Amino acid sequence: MALWRAYQRALNAHPWKVQVLTAGSLMGLGDIISQQLVERRGVRKHQISRTLTMASLGCGFVGPVIGGWYKVLDRLIPGTTKVDALKKMLLDQGCFAPCFLGSFLSLIGALNGLSARDNWAKLRRLWPAVQLANFYLVPLYYRLAVVQCVAVIWNSYLSWKAHRF
Repeated sequence: MALWRAYQRALNAHPWKVQVLTAGSLMGLGDIISQQLVERRGVRKHQISRTLTMASLGCGFVGPVIGGWYKVLDRLIPGTTKVDALKKMLLDQGCFAPCFLGSFLSLIGALNGLSARDNWAKLRRLWPAVQLANFYLVPLYYRLAVVQCVAVIWNSYLSWKAHRF
């Protein structure tokens, strides 16, 4: 609980920095999970450069882009009712997600040879439900952290998919 309170204080004091660092940390964690639990590489064969690449993508691309989008979305559709959450999810998934995912998967593909086509069906099953709950239940400054926590599993999959031999 003390860790959570410290996170909340930091988020209140420096929302942008904390959100970006959270995104990077959780993307790095997703890669660690991929390498250690899925691929079972062990500590000696862990590719730290790969983990740093994923964390850097989180801090330099995912965190700023999604964090900024959530601010814009909250200005476009203020409110937290069920209808507001549904509107946000539809706008997010109908307009933002295709552009963002195309950019992200192209970027990660350029770095790792990942095919965007292979992932599209899985993305469509996961993210609309996550975003509907996120926009309805979660305050603005916590949304990126919630999405990134769910994304730890997704990032583990992406990292595994991008780096399997």
